[in-house]
Amino acid sequence: MAASALAVRLDARERHVKPGITPTSVERTLDDHDFIVSKTDTKGRIVYANRIFIELSGYREDDLIGKHHNIIRHPDMPRSVFKLLWDQIAAGNEFLGYVKNMARDGSFYWVMATVTPDRSGRSEIGGFTSVRRKPRKEAVAAAAGLYRDMLAAETTAGVRDAIAAGTAVLENALNGRSYEVRPCALSCPCWAGVSLLCLY
Repeated sequence: MAASALAVRLDARERHVKPGITPTSVERTLDDHDFIVSKTDTKGRIVYANRIFIELSGYREDDLIGKHHNIIRHPDMPRSVFKLLWDQIAAGNEFLGYVKNMARDGSFYWVMATVTPDRSGRSEIGGFTSVRRKPRKEAVAAAAGLYRDMLAAETTAGVRDAIAAGTAVLENALNGRSYEVRPCALSCPCWAGVSLLCLY
């Protein structure tokens, strides 16, 4: 099964808040020099989590290893963002994007994520590596607003058409700009196609 199809199937199953976890308004933050690092297999199951990931997520290492990476997914994240992510990395591209995660206690934390394919040989993708760092406040504000609009469109459209509806909001936000990665005025990673759009 293609990675993107698997992600959509898993996403449909995990769309509601995870049992026993109630999202809260408590925010956790990374230090300026912190890096969260995790590795997954081709199906998105965690095979490595560094100390900062373990501490910030609130899970023990053995709670994370072998679990799908969406164990930390926050319900405020649109499905269409993860569809874009999986489409890009399954095709062998790098993905850059702002992501809101949920810790085990329901608190949340924003990250600037870079996800890259790991190749086991000349061309075969053997897994994925995700490196996350502290995002800029301006970027979080822009991403949060865009994600609210995308999520609202997904909810209105219903499960079958949710991803298409969220993607349409994203494309409208791009306003005809090309799907090319380019530097922005704040010298941050911008996204269009392989990375998330710089809207601020």
